[in-house]
Amino acid sequence: MKEKIKILIDKIKQAKSIAISGHKNPDGDALCSVLALMKIIELNFDKTATIIYDGNIPKELDYVPLRDNLCFHTQIPENTKYDLYILVDYGTRIHLGGVEHFVNDADFVIEFDHHFNEDIVGDLCFDDADKAAAAQVIYNVAKVAGFKMDKDVIDLLTLGIITDTGNFKFVRNGDVMCDTAELIDAGADMPYLVNLLDNKSKKTVLVESAAAANAEFFMRGRLAVATIRQPDYKKLDGRGSIVLWLLGQIHGVEYVVLLKEQKEKQIGISIRSRQNPINEIAESFGGGGHLCAAGAVVYDDLENVKTKVINAFKGM
Repeated sequence: MKEKIKILIDKIKQAKSIAISGHKNPDGDALCSVLALMKIIELNFDKTATIIYDGNIPKELDYVPLRDNLCFHTQIPENTKYDLYILVDYGTRIHLGGVEHFVNDADFVIEFDHHFNEDIVGDLCFDDADKAAAAQVIYNVAKVAGFKMDKDVIDLLTLGIITDTGNFKFVRNGDVMCDTAELIDAGADMPYLVNLLDNKSKKTVLVESAAAANAEFFMRGRLAVATIRQPDYKKLDGRGSIVLWLLGQIHGVEYVVLLKEQKEKQIGISIRSRQNPINEIAESFGGGGHLCAAGAVVYDDLENVKTKVINAFKGM
């Protein structure tokens, strides 16, 4: 770790241009982690990094610190070349979206991730699949490196952990709780940060609530499947967390699937489990994720995808 941190420091010091990105359609962990890294670089190296993103950002993240520093990828000239590119929480190359050509053209790429990935993009990798969030990976590297972290960094890293653990619902080991406790002791205001995320639009809440109300149940009630058709998908803000949360509250439901008709014959699949691993099911559809929270995108009719997903759960 110390040798890798030395290379990290040298690369940041040498770089005249730095860009940072997370995965397409950033969630709380990806968004907050890139912003935290930007501020860490500013505090410790007196350099400004460009934050580039692709896709949509959920309205619930409107008020995270430093959000105004984001730059949509089409605002950057296509021939822009960076000395150093930092990737965060990207999972696999397919999730890079519109920033991929910037990554490919960069002189050096560093990554911070907590997903298992056989097709690594970074030249220098701080990857740990045992961590609950990319924000936790960054926090541990920052601690070992002795980097200065101000209130914005502390709040952003805490938000990244909160969102990617589903308010700690998906915690699998105690180290993330220890790291969160350290962040709280360092100044993170947990009640304020949790309330900051309660910021969904009315149309989103109504669409997601209706989808949950019309869900179908299979496997004697153990599997709940909800769908959101394309007209309503346009009103969706984020990944359908309300649907997943509501159906997951039902006694006896062990697995929740949300099918989102993003476009004609393009279906987003979100899968959640109380405790049994479902990442292999997501992988069978070309996706991936964590043990109990995963997803995929499938190019087929909605009804065909629903049938295939239900069949995939048989025997569980």
